[in-house]
Amino acid sequence: MLQLFKKYSVVIRFIAVFLGSYFLLSVLYNSYLIYSEGQTQYYPDLITNLVSKQSVALMEFFGYTVRLEPHTKEPAMKVFIGDNFLVRVVEGCNSISVIILFISFILSFFAKMRTSIFYILAGSVLIYTMNLIRIALLTIGIYEYPNYASFLHEIVFPLIIYGTVILLWIFWVRVYANLEKNED
Repeated sequence: MLQLFKKYSVVIRFIAVFLGSYFLLSVLYNSYLIYSEGQTQYYPDLITNLVSKQSVALMEFFGYTVRLEPHTKEPAMKVFIGDNFLVRVVEGCNSISVIILFISFILSFFAKMRTSIFYILAGSVLIYTMNLIRIALLTIGIYEYPNYASFLHEIVFPLIIYGTVILLWIFWVRVYANLEKNED
């Protein structure tokens, strides 16, 4: 049995670090969400509110007249172009859960401290930025092509955010593998 642990120690370490860090970061994020419940200044929570406002600013940059208002029946921000209510930005749209997944993977393939921390920060900023672009393009896409709303929301836009994460992971594994080879 001990030989199996030694043989698969890298895999066991990867799984343990991934699950442990994912669990810890998810608990911290969930605590933040619980703490945010009921507050009204940054409805529904600070990060979702910020993502909503930044996505609106991006749409306005593209020349659209956009309005944002709190949803009265659920924890979300409603986004309008003109008088058309198009999308709701909910907590799941703020990219934090995707960033947690990304960070957990990078921690599982931890390289040198400075390199890993830099990559986690840079990757998180890229994911966050891609998410803002995704929300803006989704809203504009639904406004311009309402018949494709379901396709855009369910296929194209998850592909953008998860595709970004997968590409970041692939890049990291290639870089990490090279770092490990150079250290030997």
